[in-house]
Parts: sequence; structure tokens; C-alpha cells
Amino acid sequence: MAAKAARTDRLPPYSEDAERGVLGAALLDAGRVMDLAVERGLRSESFYSGAHQQLFSVLAEMIHEGRAVDLLTVGDRLRDLGVLENLGGTPFLHQLVDSTPTAAHAEYYIEIVRQKYLLRLIIERAGKAMEDSYGWDEGAELLLGQVEQAFFEISEARRRDVPPWPQLIKEAVQEIETIYQLKKGVTGIPTGFHDLDRLLLGLHPTDMIILAARPSMGKTSLALNIAENVALGIGPESAPRPTAVFSLEMSREQLVRRMICARAAVPSHKLAGGYLSADFHQHLMQAASELNKAQIFLDDTAGLDVLELRSRARRLKRRYDIQLVIVDYLQMLNFPQYSAEGRQRETAAISGALKAMAKELRIPVLVLSQLSRAPETRSTTAIPRLSDLRDSGSIEQDADVVLLLRRPCKYPDDKLSDDKTLAVVDVAKHRNGPTGEVKMNFMEEYTRFENRLGGVDEDLTPVRAPPEEGP
Repeated sequence: MAAKAARTDRLPPYSEDAERGVLGAALLDAGRVMDLAVERGLRSESFYSGAHQQLFSVLAEMIHEGRAVDLLTVGDRLRDLGVLENLGGTPFLHQLVDSTPTAAHAEYYIEIVRQKYLLRLIIERAGKAMEDSYGWDEGAELLLGQVEQAFFEISEARRRDVPPWPQLIKEAVQEIETIYQLKKGVTGIPTGFHDLDRLLLGLHPTDMIILAARPSMGKTSLALNIAENVALGIGPESAPRPTAVFSLEMSREQLVRRMICARAAVPSHKLAGGYLSADFHQHLMQAASELNKAQIFLDDTAGLDVLELRSRARRLKRRYDIQLVIVDYLQMLNFPQYSAEGRQRETAAISGALKAMAKELRIPVLVLSQLSRAPETRSTTAIPRLSDLRDSGSIEQDADVVLLLRRPCKYPDDKLSDDKTLAVVDVAKHRNGPTGEVKMNFMEEYTRFENRLGGVDEDLTPVRAPPEEGP
């Protein structure tokens, strides 16, 4: 069946009367009306008529410069710019005012203009998507991601009003009151590990958190434990939150089995070998029943590029309102547009895209990363540094928090190597708080991290000493 031809004889959506109403009201009460227009996101291109676009732009400039705005001053400004006659002369301005008896209904006119502009944007971007589809040869998933991004930007544009300063102060005071009343400092999403939360104050929206380690240190296990804690609401004053996990290395079957075994405290090798006692079986069934209540969305698509990952995360956010994204791991992502420029440039672009995703979705994004071999070549204790992040310094630059995981028992020369359960998480970068080391227990047999008594580095001191508590 032949494709239905697109209609080309229709005008894009717009309202001549509403556009004239906005401009007429602005000439009557410029300060209030232009403030309303800007708050609602109106720009010169929001108007369909070229003459209306030009006049709105001039009005915005005059308000910005602090000039008086009325029929006389606007006419003089348009005359100085040499555009008054092209717009229709002074009768054009008088007609706008005459057709708008009062500025009281300006907000109503503004909303009509904004709605029509959104419809024109939808038509424009849908048309571009159709046009691109006919000659596209770089993979349908890439184009789908770009189209979704284009439409998501339209949706987000509706929420970009700048809140009044008093509102921001009020929200900050409410947060302070909550902390004071609950006697807890976690303002973000609790990880379920109290010593880590004590340093980070939880995982915060728009933050990109890097968890980096050498292979076989347990970074995937720690990430899965955090996913489980967040999704089940484990931790003081914590509620269950939908969580997305993108695994580019392990299959979903492996990850789910690992999570069940870790929660049941059953060695995974016993399950794989079929050596299950009645007690182990009961524990596994109980763990599976508990995990069944968690809202975890597990995507194990191999060879995923970062734009497709953003597209999938965007859909999960829209459909399930996910509150945390975990990516395992950064070096296995691709960014085809930058692949020809070398791995370092591609990794920098991937890091930037993941940080942009955290800001776009307004949720924390926990990204696992490999460390280079530098720690092992630098010393026999292999204590990692920020500079050891593999492939690109942009990872360190883009990250809000960098966690460096190590297990001293893996290195005999480490003074802590005798403690086989000790795992050290070095908060090496914390854009909005202190750094320091957090000690945890890692039960390797169960691939499970646990809180450890006295887990925060005793040398950690705040930049400014806190005030003494009252009686």
C-alpha cells in the first residue's frame, strides 16, 4: 500500500489574536507582562508572525536595558532601528493597543501563544525525523535516540521556569528542619551503608558517582548491593525507589543469581555445583521472595552505545520514575561518533554524556570504571589514585564523586593484608563534601558488602569544626 502523502496546504498552528493580545498587553503594562512572558518561556520565536517576533525582541531588549516602555518610546526605538515602517508604522502599534482593552488577561494570551509554539515545535521535529529516516544509514537505534532526545527537550522546556529566590530559601529551610528533626544528615538517596552515607550524605540528584577499581575487587558486587538497598528501601528513614541497572559485562541471569545468593548468604559455587542443603534452599527461596518486591530494571544489552543507554534510561524514567541508574561499566560503552578520534576522546565523550544524563533526568548515576595498571606498577600495595582512572582524565573532571575501591588482602605488602574481609572505599573526590576512607566488610564467598564497626577513617576532619551541641 502506498504511503499516505503528507498535507502541505495547512498553516502551522498559531493564534494571531493571542499574539496581538500579548504584545498589546505588554505595551499597556510592560513590566508585569514581559516578566510573565519570560517566566512562561516565551521567546521571539514563540510568535509565528515575523512582525510580532521583531516587536517582542525589541520589547525584551528595552526591559533588559531598564528603559520605559510605552507607545511613544517603543515607536522611537523601532524608528531608530529603521524597522518601524516595515512593521506597519505607528498605526501598527496603535492597533495592538486598541485590540487589547486591558492587560489583565495577559497570562491567558501568553499560554495560548506558548501552546501553539509547542505544537509547531512538535511538527518541526517530527518532520525532521521523517526526513532523516529516508536517508539514514548509521543505525535506526541511533536515530531513535536522537528523536527521543529532541522530544524530551520539548517536554523539559515546560519545567525550566526559574523559581523565585524565596522559594529556594524555603526549600533549604525545610531540608534543614528535616535533618534536625530526624537527627540524620542523609539528604540524598541512602546507599544502605551508613559509613558511606555519613561522608556522602546519600546519592544526590544530578550527581555522577564513579566507582573505580582494578579487576576482581568487587565493584560489581558493591554496585548490586547498593541497587538492592535502594530498591528495597534498606537504611534509616529510607523508602523503596525504582532502580535501573545497565550491565554490559554480565548477563541478567548471572546478576540475578548473584543477588539472590548474596542476600541469602549462600555461596554461589554451591548453587552452580548443585550442592544445596535444605537450609540453603530455604534461604534462597526467602531471598528470592524478598527481592521480588524490589523495582529493579535490569538491562544486559551487550555493546550498548551511550546514546542508546540514555534513550532507554529516559524511557524508564518516564514510565517508572526510576530514582537511580547504575552502569557497569564505563569502558564497555561506545560512542560511534567519536570512535575514530581515539579511545581517550571517545571515553571523554561517554563520560560527558553520562553526566548530562544525570542532569537531564535529575537522578544520581552510579558508573563503574576500571583503573589502569598504574597502582600495581607504582608500589606493591597498589593503593589507587584519581589519576589512575583509565582512558581519560575527563572522568575525574565530570564526576561529582569518585570512589576508589581496594581490598588490602590482595596485596601481601599492605599492612592491612591479614584482614581477609576488609574492603576500603576511598572517597577520593567529593565535589560537595569531605573526602576520606570508608572501611567495609566484604564477604567474598557471598559477594556481599556489609557495614563495619568504626568504618570511617578516624583522620577525617571537616574543613570547619562544627559548633558544640547545646545541653
